[in-house]
Amino acid sequence: MRQIVPPQWKKKIQNWMLDFDARIDSTLFSTGVGARELYERFSTFMDRFYIGGWKRFVIIEPLSEAASIGLGGLILMLALAVPAFRETADDDWLKKSDLAVTFLDRYGNPIGSRGIKHNDSIPLEDFPDNLIKATLATEDRRFYDHFGIDAAGTLRALITNAQAGGVRQGGSSITQQLAKNLFLSNERTIERKVNEAFLAIWLETRLSKNEILKLYLDRAYMGGGTFGVDGAAHFYFNKSVRDVNLAEAAMLAGLFKAPTKFAPHINLPAARARANVVLDNLVDAGFMTEGQVFGARRNPATAVDRRDENSPNYYLDWAFDEMRRLVDTFPKSYNERVFVVRTAIDMNVQRAAEEAIENQLRQFGRDYHATQAASVVADLDGGVRAMVGGRDYGASQFNRATDAYRQPGSSFKPYVYTTALMNGFTPNSIVVDGPVCIGNWCPQNYGHSYSGAVTLTQAITRSINVVPVKLSIALGGKSPNPAKAGRVKIVEVARRFGITAPLPDTPSLPIGADEVTVIEHAVAYATFPNKGKSVVPHAVLEVRTGSGDLVWRFDRDGRKPLQAIPASVAADMAGMMSHVVSEGTARRAALDGIPTAGKTGTTNAYRDAWFVGYTGNFTCAVWYGNDDYSPTNRMTGGSLPAQTWHDIMVAAHQGVEIKEIAGVGAGTKLPAAAPTVAANGASKPPEIKPGPPPILTRRGADILVQVEKMLDDAAKTAGDPAKPLKPVSSNSLAFPDGFAAATSGSAAMSEPRKN
Repeated sequence: MRQIVPPQWKKKIQNWMLDFDARIDSTLFSTGVGARELYERFSTFMDRFYIGGWKRFVIIEPLSEAASIGLGGLILMLALAVPAFRETADDDWLKKSDLAVTFLDRYGNPIGSRGIKHNDSIPLEDFPDNLIKATLATEDRRFYDHFGIDAAGTLRALITNAQAGGVRQGGSSITQQLAKNLFLSNERTIERKVNEAFLAIWLETRLSKNEILKLYLDRAYMGGGTFGVDGAAHFYFNKSVRDVNLAEAAMLAGLFKAPTKFAPHINLPAARARANVVLDNLVDAGFMTEGQVFGARRNPATAVDRRDENSPNYYLDWAFDEMRRLVDTFPKSYNERVFVVRTAIDMNVQRAAEEAIENQLRQFGRDYHATQAASVVADLDGGVRAMVGGRDYGASQFNRATDAYRQPGSSFKPYVYTTALMNGFTPNSIVVDGPVCIGNWCPQNYGHSYSGAVTLTQAITRSINVVPVKLSIALGGKSPNPAKAGRVKIVEVARRFGITAPLPDTPSLPIGADEVTVIEHAVAYATFPNKGKSVVPHAVLEVRTGSGDLVWRFDRDGRKPLQAIPASVAADMAGMMSHVVSEGTARRAALDGIPTAGKTGTTNAYRDAWFVGYTGNFTCAVWYGNDDYSPTNRMTGGSLPAQTWHDIMVAAHQGVEIKEIAGVGAGTKLPAAAPTVAANGASKPPEIKPGPPPILTRRGADILVQVEKMLDDAAKTAGDPAKPLKPVSSNSLAFPDGFAAATSGSAAMSEPRKN
């Protein structure tokens, strides 16, 4: 191997390597010498500029630190500006606007609108001088002097707010407010304020002052669903902004700060007080004299009465949210923002639902200690025909039909029984109604008694609590934790129906301890008359552009029904649930000549009362309760909810061809109930289920007895004029038999769910 490289080559390689090493050493040495010489020359040159003594510490060091801090600040500002400038990435940022939607009912009649109402076609020169001065005096007096951020105004606002101990003045310039309106949200965060500042400077570099002011006057929200001063002038004063007087201009300028709070159609005194502040600002800013604003003070503006009691506001809010989501699914190249939408609402049914709830609450709400209610009526394809989200939209815009999660109580049990029928049970399957415990939780029936062996039909008719819990255990089969495994199956079936609520896994889930919304509960029940096909709740039937072009149609583009459960199971469930109405806990809901099925629901401490039912035409859910979750006075699902459901559905079926429900026959009586077994094991006669709880309170009974006594005394006095009437003390009255259950003492008793 040593002879592979010839000896003469070895000598050449060694010489080449020595030469290469020498060149490296020489280069490094020369570089070092050159660098040292260069440094010495640089040092000699810089020594000429050396400043020592006081000049160094007074001038040089501060300038050096300022340069360092300034460079760091620039880097920080660049980092903060990047998120803000991303908002301007769209080329059409100046054309961005919210949706403008006009809603029609199912028959094509206008019912209201949501979204923007603005007109940006009026040039700035045509705006009244009074309006422009009022806006500048109130919102940004130095508008034409600053670069987008009014540093002096911001400092003044900070000092004023600090002295007042709260927010009294806003420091945002008109440019900053426009940046927020165009690009940002109303959230009060430091990040939003930083982005707002950068975007304001960016706008100042792109637009002139007059263009910024024009955009602000056209895009600012002015309350009542209007954007821009011209839209507001039409809405509040029924005139063009060109024609507003000083008093009206002051009222419009006062809306920029808080359009909802100072909207004259909601709170006219507050709007006039705010307009008076604007007039003060005009005088303080030197734009007008006190004599010029005196007439506007003496004759304040009066807004047009825009209250529309017939507008289905809860429905429109929900439909507008649905429309927003729908527009997001349109191609990104689609820029249309003005639509006419035909909805599924039937105003006759809507008014009937509102009147039924208001009548029940007005008559019986105080006795039952119930203050709120919600209801949804839907077609069997999921189209919502009526929605009541609360008693008074003006008092509370919170939609209890779509946004409130409440315990459904026993109205959740049909999902449990459906799961059982899908896993080998039948309506005539026997389950023993007896004590059962899951861990340390032991459900109780209403009345704390048991009925022994019952069929599933009997169990759902009487709203027995123990049977659904036992079914959930049986559904688990031979798994290590059968109760948990059974509940998993129940939740899966509820999801097929369309229940999207969280439904956390708890032992009491089978008897309705988890929470759902009224709208999804109502439409989920449509699966039963739909022969097992589930549908989604929707308001929009048809979408057209402002010019009339068809964009979207539910029957063509909407979600199709899904086969959630077998049709045979849906028919069996309908047959079982029809007994709840004909002879169970929901007799008040029965409709003459119309096949009906459903389920009542009442939660612990009577906090929630439900009735959810359906016919061959519609499904409807009714809920009563209180916003603060306080208990009602023993209200059950078979009382006001069932009666309200009846009244609504009577109106809904007027002039409608009645359809049958698969599985609901003429209505046969249930077999005789098995002997009731008491807790101690002794048998006793079958319990006679009471009807709906008495509405008459102790005070009402006292008054009736007093009236009766007075009538008797009056009759006796008529026979003997000389005999005076004897006053009757309510404290000494004997309480009639049968009213004991209506006393406030019995109302305070807490019992398990019944229905």
